[in-house]
Formats: sequence, structure tokens, C-alpha cells
Amino acid sequence: MSSEPPPGSGQQPPEDDPFRKQPPSGEPGAGAGSPYDAPPGGQGGQPPPYGGPYGGDPYGGGGGFPADPLAGMPPLADSGKRTLARIIDMVMVAVVVWLLTWAFRVSELDMNADDVDYGKSFGQSLIAALLYIGYDTFMIAKSGQTLGKKWLGMRVANLDNGATPSTQTALVRSLVLWIPFAFCCACVWTAICGGWSFFDRPYKQGLHDKAAKTVVVSTR
Repeated sequence: MSSEPPPGSGQQPPEDDPFRKQPPSGEPGAGAGSPYDAPPGGQGGQPPPYGGPYGGDPYGGGGGFPADPLAGMPPLADSGKRTLARIIDMVMVAVVVWLLTWAFRVSELDMNADDVDYGKSFGQSLIAALLYIGYDTFMIAKSGQTLGKKWLGMRVANLDNGATPSTQTALVRSLVLWIPFAFCCACVWTAICGGWSFFDRPYKQGLHDKAAKTVVVSTR
């Protein structure tokens, strides 16, 4: 199976991407594959045996099934470190949000006797969501790393080939994580979306990773 991302998944990762997964020498295409791809063989194909460490074919694609998509990639990042990296990023962006809302006099809540101005609360949340989306999209498409991830030794990678996500992929990932932040349940949704990686098997994906078909791997 080709290691190229499927059509319509965004721009092609550059051939010189240092993180892009390469097939073993002498075996073109070996080690590639994605759990989102249909098994070869047309109708009647059966899912691969779950003998490998991540649920793929433990023999590198033998038997006509896709190989483990994590073959040739670094180990998956620890979910606890991912949470800490997210907190670091949120604190940094929150400082910028506070400065902007202070400068434009958009406070979280404006209390006047029994009157609560929720319009200002929504305005601050919207600014925060837009900044988080822009920050995540730019940093992930650039290097696969936000500052928090870089400092803690991890990065985001395409599940099918290990490459740095395209801008389109990074945007999808960021939108799923941050759009609810502007409307309701900001902290609850962020905790559920990111915390999903603690329980997800075999790829430790958050809900935003599942939407974008990415994983977070260690760089150390």
C-alpha cells in the first residue's frame, strides 16, 4: 500500500520532511498503512489479526493485510505529558487573551447589581477560541509542535505516514478541539477531547486526533 496520504487529505507532505516515515529498504510501501483504509481484497475481506503491539499485522503486512501504521515511527507520547503540554499552551494563549480583552475592555463578566452582561463573556471566549485555533494550526502545520509539545519532547504526526500534518489537517484538528470553547462547556469539552487519549487504544488519540487522523509521538 502506498505511503502517500489519500486524495483530498490536504497538501502532500514534502519528500524532505525529516519526520516522514520511510518504508524498509527493498520493500516499497512496507510499514505503511492506516486504520482508516479499507483492507485489500475487495468485498469479503476480513480485518487483520490483532497480534501486533498496536493491532496491525505483526509480520509487516504479510497475509495481504495493511501493516501496523506505527511501524517505523517513534513511540506514542505519554498522555500525562500531552496534558501538561496543553496546559502550558493554554496558559500562554490565555495571557494574550487577557491582554486583548483588557485593551478592548471586553471583560469576562460585567456585574451591575443584578445585571450580568453575558455578551462580554461570549466575546472573550470567542477571542480565546480564535487565538487557540490560529496558534494550534500554525504551529502544528509548521513543525508538528506547539511550544508546550516542543518543550516536553513530542509532536503531532499523520497516522498513515508519520509526516508533519498539512495546514488543512492541522486546521481540522484545531477546530474540533477549540470551536466549542467559544460557545459552551469550554473546559469540559477540552478535558473530554484531549483526555480521550488516556483511554483510547491502540493509538492514544484524542477526539481531535481521530477527526484529523493524527497521533502524538515522542521526540525523545
